Amino acid sequence: MKIVQYPKKADWPQWLQRPAIDNSSLQEKVKAVMKEVKRNGDAAVKQFTQQFDGAVLDDFAVSEQEISEAASLLSDVLKLAIQQAAANITLFHTRQTAAVEVVETMPGVQCWRKSIGIEKVGLYIPGGTAPLFSTILMLAIPAKIAGCKQVVLCSPPGKDGKLHPAILYAASITGITSVYKIGGVQAIAAMAYGTATVPQVYKIFGPGNQYVTCAKQLVQQEGIAIDMPAGPSEVCVLADDTANATFVAADLLSQAEHGADSQVLLVSTSATLVEQVQDELTKQLAQLSRKELAAKALENSTAILVQDLAEAIALVNEYAAEHLIISCKDADELAEQIVNAGSVFLGNYSPESVGDYASGTNHTLPTNGFAKAYSGVSVDSFVKKVTYQKLSQQGLNNIASTVVLMAEAEGLDAHANAVRVRAAYPKAEN
Repeated sequence: MKIVQYPKKADWPQWLQRPAIDNSSLQEKVKAVMKEVKRNGDAAVKQFTQQFDGAVLDDFAVSEQEISEAASLLSDVLKLAIQQAAANITLFHTRQTAAVEVVETMPGVQCWRKSIGIEKVGLYIPGGTAPLFSTILMLAIPAKIAGCKQVVLCSPPGKDGKLHPAILYAASITGITSVYKIGGVQAIAAMAYGTATVPQVYKIFGPGNQYVTCAKQLVQQEGIAIDMPAGPSEVCVLADDTANATFVAADLLSQAEHGADSQVLLVSTSATLVEQVQDELTKQLAQLSRKELAAKALENSTAILVQDLAEAIALVNEYAAEHLIISCKDADELAEQIVNAGSVFLGNYSPESVGDYASGTNHTLPTNGFAKAYSGVSVDSFVKKVTYQKLSQQGLNNIASTVVLMAEAEGLDAHANAVRVRAAYPKAEN
């Protein structure tokens, strides 16, 4: 992990840059796969599954028997943990719904807005080096609360052609039955275009590597909605001299272990803490089962020493982290100054891991600086907000002159006439 001391603001961009591969090369590779899936459907999916995942599959649809058998392959304690997480996530997300409120903007003019679940949604669940079954809870639960009618799930199989039983168990307790052993770009393309086996969806959710993120952005250009550009995981820790170096190092490594393309950032006002964290990183890294991946991520990562907390706040807002941990004396007050972050964790006893799994908040969050404009997934992500209006004859008469004057000023005579013909109509009897 590089250490940068008191950088000038003009130099911030170079120290806050995310790891990336050549975009032009990336897009060409992704487009080639997507084009093949669009043209040849299931045959292309099978080909790429063998090529990229090393799995030879005759049928990549998960059977009901496979889903039902998954529960027997997990320990009771893990199943209880998944159930507890699901309960917390359900509670938090249920509170995000709101009753329809009719607003009378003028006498006889009523307006309201209604949330309608998106009919067909696709969930991408990363597998690869780690089966992220927790992401199913984060996506399927709000989809169910929102009222989505069809939920399709894709996740990359292992070389044995199977999905991890925890993925199938999480799918079963959230009510998902359309599960497919498909990963990477081919999964995004299959859900976007539809194949003989995989239904086409209207919106695609879920994090992934740069290839998956690129595929999602490309299908968005073709009219398929996506949740956000959610790429490799990242965390920023803002810490002063009251922070615990052991805790901070553990938080940094918790994201570094996601993959070699992940990134962690430490921003601190304390040179002593930065040194202590470096020592802790070395100690803790040696104990990790995924230490090789975490070590590569640390090569892309930086500890930045700043003059004061005001500069630190400005720096982390510029970075716009997916996860921001504030390990400072006045964490709650400092949090009020945060405007760019996917999810914020306050104090020494709020590790990012709890948000990843079970506190109740959603862990599908914007990365790569997109937190400046995007929100994390919520129930709102799975609904359309449709507005309605209903006018009585008197209500139309009350607003008629306003509409006619504005329409005429814009040169839209037919708009004005749609009001005039009604206003001139005989008054209806009560």
